[in-house]
Amino acid sequence: MDGQLDYGLAFTAGILGSGHCVGMCGSLVSAFFVRMGDAGKGWRPLVAYHGARLGIYTLVGLVAAAIGLALVSTGIIGKAQAILQIVAGLVVIVLGLDILGWLPMRLPAIGLPAAAARKMFAAAGQAGPMRGAALGGVMNGLMPCALTLAMAVKATAAPHPLAGAGLLLAFGLGTLPSMVFVSVVFGRLGARLRGILLKAAALVVIALGVATLSQGIRFFEVMLPLPNW
Repeated sequence: MDGQLDYGLAFTAGILGSGHCVGMCGSLVSAFFVRMGDAGKGWRPLVAYHGARLGIYTLVGLVAAAIGLALVSTGIIGKAQAILQIVAGLVVIVLGLDILGWLPMRLPAIGLPAAAARKMFAAAGQAGPMRGAALGGVMNGLMPCALTLAMAVKATAAPHPLAGAGLLLAFGLGTLPSMVFVSVVFGRLGARLRGILLKAAALVVIALGVATLSQGIRFFEVMLPLPNW
């Protein structure tokens, strides 16, 4: 799939997943800035918080793509790029189905446990307006999220680490509007609408997975007749 289209779909998944972000993290983020009081007001703490959160997403994409390239470069499984894309596509599709609740059992969450996040959020709020906000953003980025995990798996099939970083950054930017104004949105966005938006985001995730799977199959078919397979 064309890289720009990948970024566009990732951004769209972030936009549509905003309701999920608000439902999952909205109360934590709102409470975080409320506890900071006057120190948390103004644009600088917001930039520090969301800049750190987006930085974590970007780093996750960079590392995921680097791991994918490392697996490919070993040559242990021959033309591994095609196989990696096929596997990544299948996993992303499964994660999308999990978000929709269409699997017989839910997949385990991967990331910082919510209970631990709440305690660390409270401690970060006492670390000063800029440092505390940045720490809060880092922890927010590390919280378990099926959408983020799906994007990270997709990034393992990126052609180079910067492409993987860009993919996760595009996803993070899609979540930015609702997360910046979460104190306003959180009170107005109902659970039903959040669920509808999350399902729409899951369909975009599945589309990304199908595209990655299709690309991997086509690449496999091209590589199969070549020598040294």
